[in-house]
Amino acid sequence: MLEKRKTQVYALGQHISMSAHKARRVIDQIRGRSYEETLMILELMPYRACYPIFKLVYSAAANASYNLDSNEANLIISKAEVNEGTTVKKFKPRARGRSYPIKRPTCHISIVVKDISLDEYVERDYLAWLKKPKWKKKYTDMMYHDMYSSEGVWDKK
Repeated sequence: MLEKRKTQVYALGQHISMSAHKARRVIDQIRGRSYEETLMILELMPYRACYPIFKLVYSAAANASYNLDSNEANLIISKAEVNEGTTVKKFKPRARGRSYPIKRPTCHISIVVKDISLDEYVERDYLAWLKKPKWKKKYTDMMYHDMYSSEGVWDKK
């Protein structure tokens, strides 16, 4: 029996203080590239959006090495997307007692990293799975807890 194996992990950054349009300009450059090549591109690009994306790519690779036990040389950026977040609205005082609205856009960035060395499907022994017991005996000890005799709240004077 074939069983689907998890080969992708992700990192999500929410409420990053920049426009989604400016972050998409950088994300389009790294989509589909290898992990090491992505880090070099992000270090050398002159945009302000590179630093939070760099941190997210690094975090996604750390998640992959921890959850999938994968090597960083085998990772590629399989999916990267930027969505618009909430807009922070403030008012700035202006001349003659008037107020001027300031809108600061935020964005949500998600990076999905895939390990290309792992097989997507794994062969499982179906008969061994059937013979395994589906229930386990759980022993739970019931303990009588007396609130008045156990140095709790009521012992204070």
